[in-house]
Amino acid sequence: MAFRTTAVALNSMKKWAYNMAGFNKYGLLRDDCLYENDDVTEALRRLPQNVVDERNFRIVRAMQLSMTKTILPKEEWTKWEEDQLYLSPIVDQVKKERAERENWEKNY
Repeated sequence: MAFRTTAVALNSMKKWAYNMAGFNKYGLLRDDCLYENDDVTEALRRLPQNVVDERNFRIVRAMQLSMTKTILPKEEWTKWEEDQLYLSPIVDQVKKERAERENWEKNY
């Protein structure tokens, strides 16, 4: 029973941290905030175009809101339950492929 209580408390802390980060107030998803390095750029290249377009829309809207110093109405905020990692799994795959390639080249 203590494990369940701990899991509930941990989940509550995750939601609190998610809301405190603030990006959800602009309608952004967690993966929209990834720093664009070479691995993220490659992962974005592998996404379907409609997903990239949706991401670009969210980012442009967030920049416009930031410039006008406003946020979305609360009902339009990204909710913890709705936020899905659409890019992180692909970034992880790209990193694995790069590490494997670097290891192969090092041993060749």
